[in-house]
Amino acid sequence: MNNGVMTNRVAVVTGGAAGWGREIVRAFFESSYRVVINYHSSGASIPGLIEAMGDRALPLKADVRSSSEAASMAQEVLRRWGRVDVLVNNAGVSRDSLLPRQREEDWDDVLKVNCKGAFNMIKAFVPLMKEGGHIVNISSYSGLKGKEGQAAYSASKAALLGLTKTAALELAERGIRVNAVLPGYMPTAMGSGAMGAMERAREDSLLHSLSDPGEAARFIVHIAGMRTLTGQVFCIDTRIL
Repeated sequence: MNNGVMTNRVAVVTGGAAGWGREIVRAFFESSYRVVINYHSSGASIPGLIEAMGDRALPLKADVRSSSEAASMAQEVLRRWGRVDVLVNNAGVSRDSLLPRQREEDWDDVLKVNCKGAFNMIKAFVPLMKEGGHIVNISSYSGLKGKEGQAAYSASKAALLGLTKTAALELAERGIRVNAVLPGYMPTAMGSGAMGAMERAREDSLLHSLSDPGEAARFIVHIAGMRTLTGQVFCIDTRIL
């Protein structure tokens, strides 16, 4: 609903042009935020998002693995809108393989995107949160429980939880809240064998269903507006931890 209350607020969503990231972008837009849509290689939906969102969308191509590209993106947001209220570190990749077969370059890439990318974005965008703000890191159920064939992905998402809690401790005095969200398995899932994994997730679900991408995205918008919430990990899933 666009009620005009938050029209000056700015949300930055990494990996915002594809999959669940697009749903997160849409949810912030529908809550009257201006939205920075970061993308790297999946930019096919950008023209449609711009058409739907008009001047409240700012698409920026940047590789979150690069600290210089993250910094350049922050400077462009500062030039365009002068502030950032919410940063959602959603960009992520998966290179699934059993541990003995995991290629070192795949391991490195997953850690660079999923964990170092969030680190780079936090460093670049915290200075723009002069009136406080909220950082939401998208982790995973696999980061808590582990998953066969996902050593790199699970390790990266577990590391992201440690980064979340440390950042919450360090940034509290600036009025910046930092939380992590662990979404349930969605139809937007990534990785090889995703269809089979979806069916297994459906079987493991207490409700025998996958998570709804729109509902999960709206949860992020909701907690982003809460001023007395930091250092927490939210598992929005139907599987028992």
